[in-house]
Amino acid sequence: MRLLLYYLTLLGSSYVISTYGPHQRAQMTGDILLGGLFPLHFGIASKDQDLAARPESTQCVRFNFRGFRWLQAMIFAIEEINNSSTLLPNITLGYRIFDTCNTVSKALEATLSFVAQNKIDSLNLDEFCNCTDHIPSTIAVVGAAGSAVSTAVANLLGLFYIPQISYASSSRLLSNKNQYKSFMRTIPTDEYQATAMADIIEYFQWNWVIAVASDDEYGRPGIEKFEKEMEERDICIHLNELISQYFEDHEIKALADRIENSTAKVIVVFASGPDVEPLIKEMVRRNITDRIWLASEAWAISSLVAKPEYLDVMAGTIGFALKAGRIPGFREFLRHVQPKKDSHNEFVREFWEETFNCYLEDSPRFQESENGSTSFRPLCSGEEDIASVETPYLDYKHLRISYNVYVAVYSIAQALQDILTCTPGRGLFANNSCADIKKMEAWQVLKQLRHLNYTNSMGEKMRFDENSDMEANYTIINWHRSTEDGSVVFEEVGYYNMHAKRGAKLFIDRTKILWNGYSTEVPFSNCSEDCEPGTRKGIIDSMPTCCFECTECSDGEYSNHKDASVCAKCPNNSWSNGNHTFCFLKEVEFLSWTEPFGIALAICAVLGVVLTAFVIGVFVRFRNTPIVKATNRELSYVLLFSLICCFSSSLIFIGEPQDWTCRLRQPAFGVSFVLCISCILVKTNRVLLVFEAKIPTSLHRKWWGLNLQFLLVFLCTFVQVMICVVWLYNAPPSSYQNHDIDEIIFITCNEGSVMALGFLIGYTCILAAICFFFAFKSRKLPENFTEAKFITFSMLIFFIVWISFIPAYFSTYGKFVSAVEVIAILASSFGMLACIFFNKPTLCEHESQDLENL
Repeated sequence: MRLLLYYLTLLGSSYVISTYGPHQRAQMTGDILLGGLFPLHFGIASKDQDLAARPESTQCVRFNFRGFRWLQAMIFAIEEINNSSTLLPNITLGYRIFDTCNTVSKALEATLSFVAQNKIDSLNLDEFCNCTDHIPSTIAVVGAAGSAVSTAVANLLGLFYIPQISYASSSRLLSNKNQYKSFMRTIPTDEYQATAMADIIEYFQWNWVIAVASDDEYGRPGIEKFEKEMEERDICIHLNELISQYFEDHEIKALADRIENSTAKVIVVFASGPDVEPLIKEMVRRNITDRIWLASEAWAISSLVAKPEYLDVMAGTIGFALKAGRIPGFREFLRHVQPKKDSHNEFVREFWEETFNCYLEDSPRFQESENGSTSFRPLCSGEEDIASVETPYLDYKHLRISYNVYVAVYSIAQALQDILTCTPGRGLFANNSCADIKKMEAWQVLKQLRHLNYTNSMGEKMRFDENSDMEANYTIINWHRSTEDGSVVFEEVGYYNMHAKRGAKLFIDRTKILWNGYSTEVPFSNCSEDCEPGTRKGIIDSMPTCCFECTECSDGEYSNHKDASVCAKCPNNSWSNGNHTFCFLKEVEFLSWTEPFGIALAICAVLGVVLTAFVIGVFVRFRNTPIVKATNRELSYVLLFSLICCFSSSLIFIGEPQDWTCRLRQPAFGVSFVLCISCILVKTNRVLLVFEAKIPTSLHRKWWGLNLQFLLVFLCTFVQVMICVVWLYNAPPSSYQNHDIDEIIFITCNEGSVMALGFLIGYTCILAAICFFFAFKSRKLPENFTEAKFITFSMLIFFIVWISFIPAYFSTYGKFVSAVEVIAILASSFGMLACIFFNKPTLCEHESQDLENL
């Protein structure tokens, strides 16, 4: 290994007369030498080496005009610096630039040249020889373009700490400083571009896309980061494919088949122009025009695919482009290139021949054409007008990669300037020392570049961050067809500011976008149709989450936007409308004074009070008549008062229930009825005793009988009062809103304890049963005395009403619960009023006298 490195060093040390490295190059000597790696060709010719003889060097094919412009940007920047009186005065920068042919092998072949010519002490070969006399070292390398190429180059240059500044390698893997120690770049990392792509897909509300990536260090990490971003946004990738310019035809066709059969309409491509070109050609051949392409910066403005003949398929492409910069004087420099003037740049000759489709007289390719190995082309003089032809080389309107090359060269120059002007004691090296510009080594330049911070001639601040990446933003472009000549126009439709706050990074002007070249309507690329408001997305078994079926929201739930994942529940006081798109306030219902049913019940209750009051009036008016006296008028007054209370208690059940009405109505009803039935019970028992002649008519018996009657009434009523007191103390009723019914809120009374209500009604019924028993025993009384019979009828009515009340009460809901109880109260009250007071019996004289005496 040591001998091998020694051999490489010897080769590099004699590079003036040697052809070590690629034969074709652009080079100029200087005090300090910069290296350059540019893709002057898109690839290499595919050739099977059978190893029967010494393997031949592979041939580069398909000249890259934009790559040549990038090379020219480096030369222009170096010449501009050499002509500057303020930047690196009295120091001449030289360069040595090679063609990578967009492949790793060619790039490594050129990189070995940079490494081999470097200082011997970097390889610890001092014991062999001193091979560095009068040979300047390559202190920095500008390049390469592709991330896969830069990764291989960075591994080699990093061994010797030779700074490498790439102008177009955006792979996020290259930010790993532990592995790529000397790699730097003037292009943003794909870490941001993948996020930006996912943001655009989310912005246009797509959730079903195809992902295609180069099968290299650029495409794989980029699409991997893109997948993570998509997962965070719940967006699905239908197909995830790798691609390469070296794929066989059948592989390209198979990939095109899968894309054509996919229901996804958006194709996200992380690839370089050469890699994506075969797929684009196949899609154009099939005329698949219903797809939207989302292009990474590596091919968004590539001349390989941005061709007028591809626009039927590719028009409407959304791409990421680097922010364009200005290079004053660069336009004239490009236009004045000529083979005879640029002898130091061997690539100019091939550029000239490819531009004018000719051969220069002394060109080796001309010799090949004469031998019949290449196609025939006419001779050219080398003085043709470059401005007379259309070529991507002169596309200087939007300098993006060229500007990055320009910035890379100036960054190196500024680092050298910082070394040149360093003040001892303030340097970056041991003991704050400074490097010697005449004996400077590559690692010292790398150290200075890491601390670079300057403002360029256009007022832009230039610095590398902790990952040796230079901050930059993306311009979002849309491919249009020119109305003048049908060429591709890159219309700027927005930008992506990677350092802005979340939510403000992406800006897109929708009015400028033309989809498929003509439409302003955003294409649809979702696995399922949007779910309309009032529905939610339902899961489909064995399908990705982006594929769903629309399920209508349940009653009481709603969704007011498209593609709702779940239906929201309406608040307790609301209900969903018929379409389940919003909630409306529920109707509040109770047994109201204003509704017809409530009015009718109130009228009946008032009528009962009026009739009862009328009877009281009659009794007062005829209070001294025998028949009034015979009915025990004192007890009758109490009975009539209790009936007024019964009728009045029904009114408390009407109106909006409040806590106080809920606590008052059942006790009022229960006590009133017990008082009424207690009076009837005493009256019935009194009549029965009179006619059975068990009570003497003496004064003592008369006094005892009256007081005993009131005492019995009081005791019976007191029991009911105690039931109510215990009820109200332990479980008082209260008002509450019943939301059980879908569209209505019933304001009702929560009775607190159903058992207490049962005791209240049950006790009333027991008294009624005892009363009925005594009335039934009075059935054998004289025919002209029928009061006991009508008491029996009243108790029968009472039982029928309240037995019917129990199932009716528990089977109804809302305001009808109160209505049922009001009806029961009124029916039983009217029954007792009518049976007892509206059918007074005709008594014989001695019977009336007996009742009066009692």
